[in-house]
Amino acid sequence: MKSNRRVSRGAHRHRVDSERLTHVAEAEGEGLAAGRTSRRTFLGGALAGSAAIAGSAAIVGAGVVAGGGSSAFAAESSQPTAGDALSFFVIGDTHYLADREQPTRIDPRAAEICGKLVDTLNQLPGTEIPESAGGGRVGQPRGVIHAGDVIDTGDKQGGVTGEMQRTEWAAFTRDYGLTGRDGRLKIPVYEVWGNHDSPHGKGYALDQIAVRNKTRPDVEHVSANGLHYSWNWGPAHFVNLGLIVGGDRTVARRRRYAALDSLDFLVADLKDKVGTSGRPVIITHHVDIARYTGACDLAVDAGSKEWDPCDVRAFHSALKGYNIAAIFYGHTHARNVFRWDGESPKAETGIPVFNTDNASHFSGNAQAFFYVELRDGRLTVREYQTKDRWATGFFTPQTWTAPVAT
Repeated sequence: MKSNRRVSRGAHRHRVDSERLTHVAEAEGEGLAAGRTSRRTFLGGALAGSAAIAGSAAIVGAGVVAGGGSSAFAAESSQPTAGDALSFFVIGDTHYLADREQPTRIDPRAAEICGKLVDTLNQLPGTEIPESAGGGRVGQPRGVIHAGDVIDTGDKQGGVTGEMQRTEWAAFTRDYGLTGRDGRLKIPVYEVWGNHDSPHGKGYALDQIAVRNKTRPDVEHVSANGLHYSWNWGPAHFVNLGLIVGGDRTVARRRRYAALDSLDFLVADLKDKVGTSGRPVIITHHVDIARYTGACDLAVDAGSKEWDPCDVRAFHSALKGYNIAAIFYGHTHARNVFRWDGESPKAETGIPVFNTDNASHFSGNAQAFFYVELRDGRLTVREYQTKDRWATGFFTPQTWTAPVAT
């Protein structure tokens, strides 16, 4: 069975995504021909720990409902209009890089591609979305959520690396600012940190995020360490949780990466800020769920894993009973979309999970990010891509949707 993988971007970067999309198609009894325009919808409720996305998803190609699809879904896919939806961008892995030989200077490759990404984000609102990606127009986003690895050198120590980190972060803040009025980006930015920013719980990037969280627009709740935070846009509650979500205090063993009490913050935040309201929740962190979902086996040494499976299991448990509309993360440098039930990243039901591609890594031509809308009880995610370092860009020919109780 063939999938709609974009072979021109390199098989190794899209292997995971292709497998996940093929898995869903197989579960639905539908195959996707190579290069075929496709649309995918997650049907059912979106409550974590239950049949969050129930039944089989209908696949629509070239405007025709494929087997199992209904006319109701075809009607649902009519063109939206800009202005009546909550919208935002999700980017990741910008990897601002300084020149090691001249550490106060940003590497020209990073300066070029990161700058062009900001230009693209500024220019997209109001532009037309092609029919192959659902049609309509890009709305006015409330902000950009950055899924981490803002800079490249935060995981390195010694020599000129400290100066490189400061140079990289300064370049990021010149481009993105904070509020939409103090940088080149025209909308606010909401970043988490990744392993290239600070893997072990301290560093320049973390210090800067804590400072920025004191004045970040709309933020209503910040952790005691200043690093995790939450806010509301329209009907939705957003939670940014950093590198990984952890740690489970019942599991006393070494972790490779520092969670910095993100699980405790999440539990308290959902209880205090969401409670029994049923409000949809959107969560962002950096490291991928897919590779680390599995059994919590205390007899197995998990110290080499980026994310302890026991902490991943505790993360999912903390979401039970809440209306989790989506989880976003980066890290893998490949797009991956799947349902997560806490047991497997190949689940037929569960929370909608969206792994965003690298958005402006200095070393490659191909980059991408997500454009997300919440409208009329439905979350819609589209991917915007470049193959030439943001000299040009385009919507890829698919749309992922999930119903969201609002």
